[in-house]
Amino acid sequence: MEAFKKQATRLREQVAKQQQEILKHLGRFSNEGIIVDEAELQCNQHLQNLYSSTRTAKHFQKNIVRGVEGFVSISSKEMEILRKLADECCKYGADNQNENNHVARAALQFGASHNLMENEKETLVGVLNDQVFYI
Repeated sequence: MEAFKKQATRLREQVAKQQQEILKHLGRFSNEGIIVDEAELQCNQHLQNLYSSTRTAKHFQKNIVRGVEGFVSISSKEMEILRKLADECCKYGADNQNENNHVARAALQFGASHNLMENEKETLVGVLNDQVFYI
């Protein structure tokens, strides 16, 4: 997880530096009144393409963050509902235990296994939330 955080920081800094360099070069090219040769035009075009791609990547990163935030929010609500269901199943299974009540046993096992799944999902959602918070 630390590696992701460090990589995100490095990418963010690299994009910022590239954007500053591009803006410097674009400003220099726009202020010149002299004839520009083909190599400079190609360089200028490459810089503009790089600037566009870094902006696109930045917007894409924002969209990913929004998507993960939405997933975390929805998953949290879903976990709350499913935990209530699992708890009710466990309660029903525990309250109705006798030799021939197969439904109660199944409900108890269902509730217990669902609680374990929700614990794992909670861990996953927590990790995703931490990653989004850092970015």
